[in-house]
Amino acid sequence: MKTDMQSFVPDPARTTDLRRALGQFGTGVALITAQTDAGPIGMTANSFSSVSLDPPLVLWSAACSSKRHDAFAQTAAFCIHVLSAEQIELANHFATQGHDFSPYPWDVGPNGAPTLHGCLATFHCDTYAVHPAGDHSIILGQITSAAIQPVESDGLLFKRGRFGRFAPDQ
Repeated sequence: MKTDMQSFVPDPARTTDLRRALGQFGTGVALITAQTDAGPIGMTANSFSSVSLDPPLVLWSAACSSKRHDAFAQTAAFCIHVLSAEQIELANHFATQGHDFSPYPWDVGPNGAPTLHGCLATFHCDTYAVHPAGDHSIILGQITSAAIQPVESDGLLFKRGRFGRFAPDQ
């Protein structure tokens, strides 16, 4: 079988190629929030994943270069929000800055983390472990409370550096 695949060895000179190859995998978009001594903080992420049902564990990754990294790596609790396709503005807002919650309604969640309104699902977590992983930290959370929207809606997706939504074949 002939292939048109272009092979390369990931190295510092090929980070753009690696990013483009990784971008072929579409992911959901999540917003992670926590309460800090300086107030609420938020960060958009596409690295959210389930890990275990027993105990209920999830993970996400924060770039070490992020100004918000240390706050999330050191927090005792956080909330993961699964965003709907209509929440692109929210995702963009928290992708670039994380301290201004004023445009978006929210409540204090059961673990103290900000809980934004209108998301598809929320997972309130106690920090279970933080592991260094290259230029990121893998942050594991044990879910202590979860909620889901009763009405199904399209989730916000991220692929090839762009936001979008899933279009089923049938």
